[in-house]
Formats: sequence, C-alpha cells, structure tokens
Amino acid sequence: MLDATTRSGGTATASPRASATELLVPVSVPTPVTPVPAPARTGLAARCTRVLLSPWSRLSLLVALLAAAASGVLLFEPQKLLAGGWPPQLGGATAALVFAVAYGLCTVAFVPRPLLNLAAGALFGSQLGLGAALGGTVLGAGIAFGLGRILGQDALRPLLRGRLLKAADGQLSRHGLRSMLAARLFPGVPFWAANYCAAVSRMGWLPFLVATALGSVPNTTAYVVAGASASSPTSPVFLIAAAGIALPALGGAVVAWRKRHHLRAAR
Repeated sequence: MLDATTRSGGTATASPRASATELLVPVSVPTPVTPVPAPARTGLAARCTRVLLSPWSRLSLLVALLAAAASGVLLFEPQKLLAGGWPPQLGGATAALVFAVAYGLCTVAFVPRPLLNLAAGALFGSQLGLGAALGGTVLGAGIAFGLGRILGQDALRPLLRGRLLKAADGQLSRHGLRSMLAARLFPGVPFWAANYCAAVSRMGWLPFLVATALGSVPNTTAYVVAGASASSPTSPVFLIAAAGIALPALGGAVVAWRKRHHLRAAR
C-alpha cells in the first residue's frame, strides 16, 4: 500500500526517529561556589589587640605586676599586720582563713615565708597556725603559677637554650610531681623561683599543687611550731623546731657545695 506522496508521484521518505539524547531533559548542575575568605582586620583596634595579647606584652605586664607588688610590700609593710596587728574583731577559724588569703598574696609579693610561718604560729598556735600557713602556701603558689603560665610562658619558653635550662625544663615537664616535691623539700630553692620555673615548664596544675602541699609540710611545721613556742625559747618543743629549721638548711648547703662542679660543667 502506497502512501499519499507515492501516489502523487513524489519521493517517499521516512521521518527519522528522535534520538535518545533529544528526549533527555537538560538538568542544570550548580557550579560550586568557592568561599571567599574574610578580609583580615587591619584597623587600629585590631592592631592594638594583637600587640596587647602578644607574648612579650603579657610578660611585661607580669613584670609590672610583680614590681608593683614588691613596691607595695616595701612601702606599706603588710607583714607587720600579719605579725602583730591582726584585727581584734576576727578570731578562730575565720581569722585563720583570712590569714591564709593574706599569706598567699604576700608570698606572691615576695614576702619571706619564714616570717609568715612564724607569725602563723604566734597568732594561732601550732595546729590552726599550721593549717593557715599551708593553705596560704598552696594559694600563693597557685596564684604565682597561674600568672607565670598565662603571662610569661609563651615569651620565656623560646629562651630555654642553655644545657642547664633545658635539663631543668625537661625534668619539670616529664617528672613534675617528683621534681617539685624535691624542690619544696630542698631548703635552698626559693619559693618564688620554683613557682615561676614550674609555670614556664609544661608541668600540670595538679602535680604542682600536690607537690607544693606535701613538700612544704616539714619546713612549714618547724617554723610554725617555733613561732608558737617562741615565748619559751628554752623549751624542748622550741629547740626541736629550731633543729628542724637548722639541720635541713645545713644539709642543703652541703649538697649545693658538693654539686657545684656539676653545675659548672653543665653550663
């Protein structure tokens, strides 16, 4: 059977089938958008913030705070208040708690701990005085450690280049509890120096505070008992306390003298 074009004498052509690609519906693929980084703040406030938070600015703040604290001690002499001018309206545990707080602040300001320990014994006796002195010791050490860790560590750690400094830093960082316990028991290590050396190292808070509390017991006890029994300097209690102060100091001096060659070789 012929179609109409064939019957009319034309050429018969078959219409091509639509290809599969022509039947597909075009789908638009979203182009991934690359995030544009926010422009760095270059204003005056941003520059001042970076300068103030830099390691050396924080170290300068620490030095200024310590200098102001030491100057305040020299001018106002708060240790006299602790030793003999305690407010009469305070008594018992409340007075001991206030004394412990004042003790801690005074140690940060470089007031000698032996004087504070003697004052604790003279004011509160052996037992309550020992509790107040140990509480103030741990509080003062924690404040100094926090100040050194926040304000001084980032600036001072790059300066640990000598053999002796690196050895001390490694010992404190790896064996914090044992090293700090030895430093507290050894009478030749200043209290403030141990605090800030530990702060510059990578020692943790808990080993530092635990070693401070345990290592300060013998020396603090001797001074507190001596202060509590100072009214009778010939009593056996006072003589034993005095021996507890003198013998460790003598032993520390002997050990330091014998180790002087090792310290010179390490430099």
